[in-house]
Amino acid sequence: MSGGCCSEGASRCCPMQERPGVTIDFLYLDLNVCTRCMGTDANLDAAIADVSGVLKAAGFDVAVNKVNITSRELAARYRFVSSPTIRVNGRDIQPDVRESACESCGDLCGDSVDCRVWTHDGTEHTVPPREFIVNAILREVYSDTRTSPQDGHEYQMPHNLEVFFRGR
Repeated sequence: MSGGCCSEGASRCCPMQERPGVTIDFLYLDLNVCTRCMGTDANLDAAIADVSGVLKAAGFDVAVNKVNITSRELAARYRFVSSPTIRVNGRDIQPDVRESACESCGDLCGDSVDCRVWTHDGTEHTVPPREFIVNAILREVYSDTRTSPQDGHEYQMPHNLEVFFRGR
């Protein structure tokens, strides 16, 4: 019986092919008080549970990073613009940032703070709907566009985040 090197003893002669990865970053200011961050976290977990089996079956490894942005330095490192943020493979799932007053974060820092609102099917939501997150993950995974997620602009912390960190 003849065959290629992978037909017998594959571990000895054939290099393992690296599986494509999907990296999901969840960047947030607070998971104890902020209702938007807590709701986004819950819907993200549910969305990942919905799609992870399909992604693994399709040959993708999924990594989830949850990062509490606790300082100006972390905000700059992650080029954090609005809380909460979800990125798939480095791209914000809603690059058009819209915000509204967030009472929870205002209570945290003793000032008026705006947090992200999500637009889905023409409606604004303070927490991204689960199906919006699922579609964003799948869109990124199956997109033919492989442009750099960084826009090349120098990061400048938004005034809104300056207010939040000053109050903390």
